[in-house]
Amino acid sequence: MQAKPILSQTRISEMYQQGFWSDKTTLDFFDQAVKEAPDRIAIVDSNVETRSSTRLSYQEFSDKVDNIALGMINLGINKHDVVSFQLPNWWQFAATHIACLKIGAISNPLMPIFRERELTFMLGFVESKLLIIPKQFRGHDHVAMLDAIRPELPALENIIVIGGEDPISFEKVMLEHNLHNTLDKESLFQHRKFSADEVCQIIYTSGTTGMPKGVMHTSNTLLSSAHSFLKNLELDQKDIFFMGSPLAHQTGFLYGLLAPIVLQTTVVLLDVWSAKAAWPIINKEKVNFTMASTPFLADLVASPLAQKCNSSNFKIFVCGGAPVPRALVKSAQSQLQLNVATVWGMSEHGAVTSTHLDDVEDKIFNTDGEALPGMEVRIVDNNHQPSAAGEKGELQARGAFTFVGYLKKPEAYTVDPEGWFDTGDLAEMDDDGYIRITGRSKDIIIRGGENIPVVEIENLLYKHDAIQDVAVVAMPDERLGELGCCFITLNPGFELSFTEMLEYLSENKMTKNYWPERLEVLAEMPRTPSGKIQKFHLRDSAQTLTRA
Repeated sequence: MQAKPILSQTRISEMYQQGFWSDKTTLDFFDQAVKEAPDRIAIVDSNVETRSSTRLSYQEFSDKVDNIALGMINLGINKHDVVSFQLPNWWQFAATHIACLKIGAISNPLMPIFRERELTFMLGFVESKLLIIPKQFRGHDHVAMLDAIRPELPALENIIVIGGEDPISFEKVMLEHNLHNTLDKESLFQHRKFSADEVCQIIYTSGTTGMPKGVMHTSNTLLSSAHSFLKNLELDQKDIFFMGSPLAHQTGFLYGLLAPIVLQTTVVLLDVWSAKAAWPIINKEKVNFTMASTPFLADLVASPLAQKCNSSNFKIFVCGGAPVPRALVKSAQSQLQLNVATVWGMSEHGAVTSTHLDDVEDKIFNTDGEALPGMEVRIVDNNHQPSAAGEKGELQARGAFTFVGYLKKPEAYTVDPEGWFDTGDLAEMDDDGYIRITGRSKDIIIRGGENIPVVEIENLLYKHDAIQDVAVVAMPDERLGELGCCFITLNPGFELSFTEMLEYLSENKMTKNYWPERLEVLAEMPRTPSGKIQKFHLRDSAQTLTRA
């Protein structure tokens, strides 16, 4: 299968001339790290279930990468073939991606929580030739799952299992072989090496709006995002990274896998998120930086281990993927002395906008930052004309980080001739160029011809002591067209009635026209693997509901 990038010569020339792209690939950065810092620890992983940990220097890591790459060649993987891997945050995940780069195979990371339905579609769509999985993870039998769907995946030639039995054992097939004696690895690697503008990653969108799409990236689109992000946060080789977000999500992939390699520093991985497991690791490894969605920060702040395990080493938490309540940021700053930066991004770009470490509180609390170097953002009206500062509209982005197409769906690549990509988000921009996400274009509730500001309602309700999570979506109404239905989950020990919710909105001076007309209390929100609420599921549920 050929993953063909949508790349104009104009874009290539502009990005190289402006210095955001170069001929240097991710593999070049890795090889440079191995050469210049062979004894530095590259990766530390923590397996919560087995209570084990693996520490690998850059040289040790490189040796394993070479073995895996030769193992892939021995299995018949050719340049441009797709290798999928459904792995937790273990060292094998990172090693598999670098091994793919060594032999010119395209990496297709898959979330560990995906099951038969998702995997049948995703593996079939990218025509994976090789899949690497754990034998078991979090009590789930991945081998049995793949055995069940294997007949529906004719392109899938091999499944290799970490902790598996011969002849599909990752340890035997990928690591414990003598292929160095029979294969000229240097010649093979050099012959297969990707250029910086070839597709090297296909990652699926997180699926907040339905069927996921295969987002295609090159070394240049990924590295330009990592470089700009690191420079903005003033991170360098001395900073230790922690990643509890899945590496199979673009957040983890870019800022837990690629970014540490660029800096030649150490990343510490956690395979199952919990603040109880994270805090001792953050303390022991003297972690300086992490990035995750809002619930991760809330867990760290609320944990009884926070005061015991926190230290002056832990200095930056970058938060994105969900609204960041002001009270949470204040708590992180006052209780943990953390610098909290807020970002907006998506699989198609990585982080596009960010606040800065020296920003005033108003920017951190009330915006999603300004465009990082290499990217531009703008707000446009319904006619795609630029909107004035303070006006709500559709958010567009363009620049060095922008992906190079959706696999097999060139018609879905909504990039105009000037390079602007329709993000699907609604936002407004202030006079300083900082944006604030106000919702998704599909999140709009039009009540009697009036647009209801969904995010403003959600942000206010997030501050209620009883509410853990909130999402407001449209439900049908014969007279007004649409009404607001509010879905919430509750904090332990709390209750909240519909009447109490309305009283709260009234007390906080929200106009009555914006009040939701129904309240639904859920045990948990439907979420993507990265933690985003899947509003399309809630919208489906709301279709049969009526005014309270």
